[in-house]
Amino acid sequence: MEKYHEHEVVIVGAGIAGLATAVALKIVGLPSLVLERSPELRAAGAALTLFPNAWRALEALRVAHKLIPLYPAVNTARVTDLSSGSTKVVPFNKTERGDTGTRSVHRKALLQALAEELPPDNIRFSSRIVSIDQEQGSSPTTTVHLDDGSVIKAKVLIGCDGVHSVVARWLGLSPAVDSGRSAIRGLAVFPEGHGLKNEVLQFLGDGKRGGVVPLNNKELYWFITRASDDTDKEMARATPELIMEEVQRHLTEDFPPELRCALEHADASTVSWAPLLLRVPWDLLLQRTQKGCVTVAGDAMHPMTPEIGQGGCAALEDAVVLGRCLARAPLLEAGLENYARERRWRVAGIVAAAYLSGWVQQGGSNGLWRPVAKWFRQTVYYQYVHPRIVAAIRGYDCGDLPPAE
Repeated sequence: MEKYHEHEVVIVGAGIAGLATAVALKIVGLPSLVLERSPELRAAGAALTLFPNAWRALEALRVAHKLIPLYPAVNTARVTDLSSGSTKVVPFNKTERGDTGTRSVHRKALLQALAEELPPDNIRFSSRIVSIDQEQGSSPTTTVHLDDGSVIKAKVLIGCDGVHSVVARWLGLSPAVDSGRSAIRGLAVFPEGHGLKNEVLQFLGDGKRGGVVPLNNKELYWFITRASDDTDKEMARATPELIMEEVQRHLTEDFPPELRCALEHADASTVSWAPLLLRVPWDLLLQRTQKGCVTVAGDAMHPMTPEIGQGGCAALEDAVVLGRCLARAPLLEAGLENYARERRWRVAGIVAAAYLSGWVQQGGSNGLWRPVAKWFRQTVYYQYVHPRIVAAIRGYDCGDLPPAE
C-alpha cells in the first residue's frame, strides 16, 4: 500500500551538499526533508581540505565554530617536482577579512556538525528513489517514488545525490565523464605523533601525483592520483588490503619517505581507489541545472577532479546561495532560477581550473603533450597561473543568509 507524504522542500542525499542545504533552509525558515539511501550518515572519503571560501560558507551556516578548535590552520604547501628535485613553497594567504585560513577536516566530523543543526526527524534514512514525476499547473508539485512504496510530494526538489545523481538525470544533464585519472586516498594514524610540520606536502611525478596533509599531530590525510589504466576497474572493487598491496608494490617507488611512511601507517578502513569524474564545463553552461521547482547542488551539479580542493567547498557555497535565493524570491521557482543563474559560471570555472591543474601537475596525458605539460608546470604554472586563478577561487565569498522572517 502506498504511503503519501507532503513536504515544502525535499532534498535527495545526506552528504555535504544535502545537509548543508537543509541547514541553510532551516536558517531562512524553510522546512525540508532529507532523503538518504544509506542506513546512516555516509562518510565516503576520509577527509577534505576546506579553504577560506568554505569557511565563509560554514560561518553563514553557523557551524564553523564547531570545527575550528579541532583542526589547526595549514599555512603553506611545499610542492616538489620529482623529476627536477626543485621545491616551491605555496602560501595559503589569509585575506583582509581575517578568515580562519585553510584547514583539513575529517569528512565525518563535518557531516556530524551539519546534522546536529537539524531536528532528529529531518533525515529519512534507507530511502532509495525509484522515479520522479512533475505535475504541471498553477501550483506544480514534484512527486518522488521510493522503493518501499512511499510517495512523497514536494513543492521543491533539490538533488544532492552525488556524481550519479537521479535528479540530475531527470533534469537531462549529461553524465559525468572520466577525466583519465584515478585517485587512491586514505588516512594514516600515528599513535605517537607523525612529527611533520603543519603544512601540505605534494610530490609531482610523471603521470602521477602524491601528497600528505596533516589533520592534527597524530593523523595525516594521504593521496595518490595517477593516469588511469586497466588496473583501475579491478582496484575500484578490491578490498582495502588489496589496494594497499597494489600501491606499495607499484606506486610508491618514486615518492619520498614522508608519503611512504604515511602509507605504512594507513588505516585500511579509510582506503579507497576510484576514477576521477567531472561534468564538462560547457554542459554546466549550456544545459539546464534547474527545471521548474527542481534543481541540483554539490556533486550532483558539478562533479570535479580534486586537484584544487574545491568539491566540498563549492558544495557548501551552493547551500548558502540556494538558501538565500529561495528566501528572497517572491516565488520558489524564481528563487531556483536565480540560484542556477548565480552558480553556473562560478562552478564551470572551478571545474575547468581543477581539470587543468591536475593535467599540469601530473605532467599531462601520455604521449607528445607530456613534455609540454612538464615545461609549463616547471616554468609557468606555479609562478603565474596558480597564484592568480586558484587564489581567486579559494578567496571567493558566497555571502550570508538572511534570518527567517
